[in-house]
Amino acid sequence: HSDSELLESARELMRTEAREILSASERLNTDIVTAAKLIHKCTGRVVVVGLGKSGHVGRKISATLASLGTPSFFLHAAEASHGDLGMVRPEDVGLFISNSGASSELVALLPHFRRIGAKMIAVTGVMTSPLAEYADIVLNAHVDSEGDPLQLAPMSSTTLELVIGDALAALVTILRGLRREDFALFHPGGTLGRKLLTRVRDVMGTGENLPVVCEGVSVKDALFVITGKGYGAVCVVDSSGKLTGI
Repeated sequence: HSDSELLESARELMRTEAREILSASERLNTDIVTAAKLIHKCTGRVVVVGLGKSGHVGRKISATLASLGTPSFFLHAAEASHGDLGMVRPEDVGLFISNSGASSELVALLPHFRRIGAKMIAVTGVMTSPLAEYADIVLNAHVDSEGDPLQLAPMSSTTLELVIGDALAALVTILRGLRREDFALFHPGGTLGRKLLTRVRDVMGTGENLPVVCEGVSVKDALFVITGKGYGAVCVVDSSGKLTGI
């Protein structure tokens, strides 16, 4: 294969996935609004359930929800039946992600979620699957083509699952009326968090910790103050204590 042929293959894969997302956006209905309202009213957590590649997508969706103020955690479908199901409460909402909607480990959890009393939202590519039939709300993630050369590996389907999860999180954000300041509270270590939440008093030195010298001091002595205080700089003041330079 020539480089130009390989490049065209990469472009076609991206075009295929883009077409699948566009197609899904056109068939989207108010079920996603209903799902967003259910999550918004949830007094518990959003339990995102998945397996395999859909599970990796689920972890990201759970993290996105949490970063936007919706308590959420990821539940591995295979681990759930070995004790992890004990983390699910009646006030929670289950968000199940599965292209086939028929994975045995995932399907086995459905009656248990119903028995616990948690509502269920399904993101699946098969609207007649056991998952779709069990769920309270079903979001259609069907794709006509995965896009990969073998038509076997999940590509378009997992991308679409991710986009639907992002759209759901975006609607919940709108319903919550979340502001940039609220977002910063959940990301204190990020750029936005530092910009909006960090004050000068949080990082400045005061009293004995502050490196200060008078204007008349020698450069040698000033260097000792710089290295001794550990700031890499020193404040230079005049006889009245007014800052005249750094």
